Amino acid sequence: MFVRKKKNKSGIVSIQVVDKSSGKYKMVKTIGSSSVPAEIGMLYNQGLDYIKHYQGQQTFDFFTQDFNQTIKQSIQKIYIDGIHLLLGKIYKEIGFDEVCDDLLKQLVLVRLSHPASKLRTTHYLQRYFSVNINEDRIYRYLDKIYSSYKETLQQISYNHTKRILGGVVSVVFYDVTTIYFQIDDEDEVRKRGFSKEGKHQNPQIVLGLLVGLEGYPLAYEIHEGNKFEGHTMLPIIDEFKTKYELNKLVVIADSGLLSSSNVKDLQEKGYEFILGARIKNESSSVKHEILSLKLNDKTSAVIKKEDGTRLIVGYTDRRAKKDKHNRDRGLMKLEQKVKTGKMTKSSINNRGYNKYLKLEGEINITIDHERFAEDAAWDGLKGYLTNTTLSKDDIISNYGQLWKIEKAFRVSKHDLKIRPIYHRLQKRIEAHITINFVAYKVYKELERQLKLKNTKISCEQAIEIAKSIYAIEFTDPNNGDTYKETLLLSEEQNQLAKLFEF
Repeated sequence: MFVRKKKNKSGIVSIQVVDKSSGKYKMVKTIGSSSVPAEIGMLYNQGLDYIKHYQGQQTFDFFTQDFNQTIKQSIQKIYIDGIHLLLGKIYKEIGFDEVCDDLLKQLVLVRLSHPASKLRTTHYLQRYFSVNINEDRIYRYLDKIYSSYKETLQQISYNHTKRILGGVVSVVFYDVTTIYFQIDDEDEVRKRGFSKEGKHQNPQIVLGLLVGLEGYPLAYEIHEGNKFEGHTMLPIIDEFKTKYELNKLVVIADSGLLSSSNVKDLQEKGYEFILGARIKNESSSVKHEILSLKLNDKTSAVIKKEDGTRLIVGYTDRRAKKDKHNRDRGLMKLEQKVKTGKMTKSSINNRGYNKYLKLEGEINITIDHERFAEDAAWDGLKGYLTNTTLSKDDIISNYGQLWKIEKAFRVSKHDLKIRPIYHRLQKRIEAHITINFVAYKVYKELERQLKLKNTKISCEQAIEIAKSIYAIEFTDPNNGDTYKETLLLSEEQNQLAKLFEF
């Protein structure tokens, strides 16, 4: 690239910037024209200066007093770019960009990187991503999510999960948790009930979550905060099976959802199931049979029940040690309470380790050490109730994946900070849950891709690295063109960019 002086027939000289990089002369820009030698020289120097700054490759004179001011005037924005490059790419690969709304994407990505209340979310979007959205717009947008996007987003999540699981979703895991509100008053859905978070004084909702193998989210539903968790399972499973026209579905859930009515309904509706069994609540004959098994470490046995189901009983030394430790700790705490002399008849119940209390005479509360010793026979034993034809080892293995739904709740509560919820209207509560559902799906896909890439980087580390990748937008002071540069300044930033090709 060079500066050319082109003299016209009239004697006027045009100063042009010419490029010959392609082998042919190409006029890039006409700087100006004049017949005055001094002006021609000035225009020629301007052409040389243009070449220096061409395509945003500015050269600043560090020794001039105007350097700092030139920098300030040139920079338009500095913002986090890594979150969009990493998580925005995964968001698109899943298919969520089919919902053509950039605000949804912004809310999901900021939930993954800077989870907070909606008010703080607006501050974080402006501070870190140079996106100006006021709080009122977000609240109005929540209404749109509820009315237009909830089902579509769950459908997109299901389609993606189906693809990565080989085109079939035949096994689902179900569990519930509670999410509390920072309010005092109850309403139709926010009710006080048994809180898994110990927030019994706060109104709450019950959240039921359905996931597939490896913990990929499939569907969710919210219920009144005082609803028995066992009554939440069948409605969401029925709707899921009908919506996706599934012929066969194996349902896996823990013992908290085991009730005679649930087992009966599952059988009548043709579901196969693997449920955590409460083996200590079985009939006397079944309990006697269980304790007569004398199982060794990592062994199991099958007990056929009269209703056609099978009870799989497994034993591990590891579980036995854990059970004993928990019982000993519970007994120690109970003994401390008895010594205070403040225990009453109302303390004698089957909640936790209070089952070891007994009443001597009319007023003395003591510990039933005989019952405590009898419970040691159950250490290490775990039961599974099923109507499937799977082998006992496959049943235990499938049930073992239930911890992944517990991880889903843990990630949602701690990493995505789904709780507490500050919204009042039910439709906005559901929209808040929807944003977290989509965010968790993106999180799980990031986890899957990191595993496929055989890297030791965790999801949390990848997100932290992405948060450290900034972009700068600046304007060329000579031509007014705006350019963007993503800054990859460290080894870990470059490693992440290479892994995900951004």
